[in-house]
Amino acid sequence: MTLKGKTDASDQAGQLLTILHSFAQESRLPAPPEGITLDTRLETDLGLDSLSRSELIARVEKGLGVALPNEALLAATARELLGLVRDGADTTVETTPRLSGLDVAADAGIPTSARTLLDVLTWHHAQHGERVHIVYYDGEDRAQPITYAGLAEGASRVAARLRRAGLTEGATVAVMLPTGPDYFFSFFGILAAGGIPVPIYPPARPQQIEDHLRRHARILDNAGVTCLITVPEARTVAHILRLQVTSLREILTLENLDGESPATVWAHPEPDDIAFLQYTSGSTGDPKGVVLSHADLLANIRAMGEAIAIGPDDVFVSWLPLYHDMGLIGAWLGSLYFAVPLVSMSPLSFLARPRRWLQAIHDHHGTLSAAPNFAYELCLTRISEAQRDGLDLSGWRCAFNGAEPVSPLTLRRFAEHFAPCGLRPEALAPVYGLAEAAVGLAFPPLNRGSRIDCIDRVRFADSGYALPVPGDDPEALEVVACGSPLPGYRVRIVDGEGRTLPERHEGLLQFQGPSATRGYYRNPEATARLIRDGWHETGDRAYLAGGDIHLTGRVKDLIIRGGRNLYPYEVEQALGELPGIRNGCVVAFAATDPKQGSERLVIVAESKEQDPARRAALMQQARERATDILGLPPDEIVLAPPRSVLKTSSGKLRRGDTRTLYLAGRLVAGPPRPVWQQVARLGGSALRGRLSRLIHRLPQRIYAGYAWAVFYLIAPWFWIGVMLTPRLTWRWGLVRFGIRLLRRLAFVRLRVTGRERLPPAGQPFVLVANHQGYLDALALIEAIERPVSFVAKRELLNNPFVGRFLARMGTLFVERFDLQRSHRESSQLSAALARGASLAFFPEGTFRTQPGLLPFRMGAFVIAAQAGLPVLPVVIKGTRELMPGDSLLPHWGQAEVLIGSPMMATGADWEAAAALRDAARTVIGAQLTP
Repeated sequence: MTLKGKTDASDQAGQLLTILHSFAQESRLPAPPEGITLDTRLETDLGLDSLSRSELIARVEKGLGVALPNEALLAATARELLGLVRDGADTTVETTPRLSGLDVAADAGIPTSARTLLDVLTWHHAQHGERVHIVYYDGEDRAQPITYAGLAEGASRVAARLRRAGLTEGATVAVMLPTGPDYFFSFFGILAAGGIPVPIYPPARPQQIEDHLRRHARILDNAGVTCLITVPEARTVAHILRLQVTSLREILTLENLDGESPATVWAHPEPDDIAFLQYTSGSTGDPKGVVLSHADLLANIRAMGEAIAIGPDDVFVSWLPLYHDMGLIGAWLGSLYFAVPLVSMSPLSFLARPRRWLQAIHDHHGTLSAAPNFAYELCLTRISEAQRDGLDLSGWRCAFNGAEPVSPLTLRRFAEHFAPCGLRPEALAPVYGLAEAAVGLAFPPLNRGSRIDCIDRVRFADSGYALPVPGDDPEALEVVACGSPLPGYRVRIVDGEGRTLPERHEGLLQFQGPSATRGYYRNPEATARLIRDGWHETGDRAYLAGGDIHLTGRVKDLIIRGGRNLYPYEVEQALGELPGIRNGCVVAFAATDPKQGSERLVIVAESKEQDPARRAALMQQARERATDILGLPPDEIVLAPPRSVLKTSSGKLRRGDTRTLYLAGRLVAGPPRPVWQQVARLGGSALRGRLSRLIHRLPQRIYAGYAWAVFYLIAPWFWIGVMLTPRLTWRWGLVRFGIRLLRRLAFVRLRVTGRERLPPAGQPFVLVANHQGYLDALALIEAIERPVSFVAKRELLNNPFVGRFLARMGTLFVERFDLQRSHRESSQLSAALARGASLAFFPEGTFRTQPGLLPFRMGAFVIAAQAGLPVLPVVIKGTRELMPGDSLLPHWGQAEVLIGSPMMATGADWEAAAALRDAARTVIGAQLTP
């Protein structure tokens, strides 16, 4: 149907400005000094965030009688919005046919034996490949079904493209794509190619490109990303990131993916291998990438499925972004595991018309869906009683509310407003989770509905004790119960000294569970703060009552707004540098907005400026700077007199106390740069940074050239000597001499300790060492005075020069290090030990650029246990720094080899070998821990 009541084109500009002016007044938006015009910037001049834009678009559509496209949410100015109004004059609504219902009658089963995400997809592909897994609705409401076979095929094509681009096993790949088929294919394509996905969110508007890339460069650098998959429109700008992120080598887009030949062989990760890295939007200042293994994800998915009794007749409907854990794991990967159809749409589609979310639940008989609190509130404000008519929500059995503070008022209003649609109040389920636990940690019992705890506000503020009071007490503080721990998980509340607190006493919330992360990627300092005494910190304050977790605040001043995590530190520092604002006297905090049902971002900055015009200009400048840094505008900036921002005696900001003053009412720029200019500035900055790094690294590059020259002058002669020398002991001595000569000419020192722990000559042993880099074998050869046979991958034989050399040095080649899977190769190694040879293994199987010890494979320990021979644990230090795994540029420095005491298995069976493996890994890991 076509919307009625359209206005003439000549009147549209005036009526649009009238609507915009009225909306600004009603919302108490900061109008620019020259007033609202067609060139008024909706973000920096008026401070419209995504929720405010959604409300404005709804009013424009109603006032002008047009249906605007989703892109209206991205309009930079009123003039751009006017152009979309005129283009949308003849737009029709809901003319595109939508799919209704899905085949969910048959129980497809679940892959209970799956050990990795790839196992899950492979199992579903084999069992029911032609069954629909995802129904994706694009911006035009066109349905795109994706079957399990289609997902597997798309992933195979992406994997082939990545491998053709040179992706190596264990390398990180960033995914900067909007929700859509390409995202689904890319995530599993990276896994199939042996990589590690790193989801990051794409820029919402061109005006944000410069800041977006600047902030994401920190995440990409921390993750050591080697490849970025993005949309074609961002390719040019994304190439600039290569100047800022030294590890980034490839920018890939997925055009013509259908023409790519699928990869025929997928990677085979282990359960403890990293499945993906989850960075939050607040990770840009101090990047914290939560490490989640395949085992972590499957444990959390299975626990959540058990908690909600998920079944074959369920359907999950989601608009949540896939770069966020609740959308990626909770909605998509959970649906994949349990063979539950997923109905997916983009966040932009939801924000443009919130009814689409509930319409999808109606059309597809959705039973499961999740969203942050603001989304439920947005439905209340944007879906009228007339628009509500015709919706059937009776089948919606779990309406999860999480990812930001849950409002008791929103829960009550949503249940009441949509009760005529058949929504059961028991379906509303406030939940709690965090990326450090994969996603979910606490769910309420099924069909309980929301539970609100009413406590004495004064008593709680004074002592932290949540004293229950009657619900009709006007002074009561309402706290939402977020459920009890998932099966297999534990939580506790502790005080600042780590002592466990009793029920209803507020403190620090900690947890344990099968999906608890091993830490933050390449951030040992943050990891040390996360895990204490076997418990993981959540960063939240809470109390327990009746088995439920009741959240009360954040330990650190994390601000959650619109489902995004924001940290105040960068914006506080940046605003403090503005002329007219006192440096070090700026605080940012969240303040609950009862009307919106979400949190408002407030910034208080001290200023001595008194002149009204200059204060208005300073306010505008501060808003622009804050928007640039945060990626969205603050709700309010307060220019306060000196000494309004409270501090401790040591000078630290007291954000909580300043927020209290604000809530009590006791606290007393030029146009945005064009996109081309932002790109030029970003490119110039990146070039300057690259030039500075080149100058800084010039001595290192000169040294690297010298070291390689020495190597190529020496190596051929020793290669020839090894080929001609008849005895292995002579060849071993010759190579040791060559390594020592090369090391000394390259100014590298090697320290060896523990040679006296080597078993007597003639007694074979099994040596196991950690694997840090390319130089590990050279360090071991020089450290061990008598020959040992290294166990190496058979692929090395493909290089005739390397393969022949290693064979002459006694190397034994195998297909894989997991010798339990290869009886023939296990027998070969056992025979070598019987002949008196000693074997050297790198039981991690590979090395990576980041520090840390990978899981040990069983091969070496099974062989040692069966042969009754000692295992010699050896620790290698420094070789990663001498030649990092992501570079062939050598550095000068020092390496160290520490030979430990021999260890014997207690038996010859698998359990004894596993115990021997764990003991050896513990010994090696203890030496590597700083």
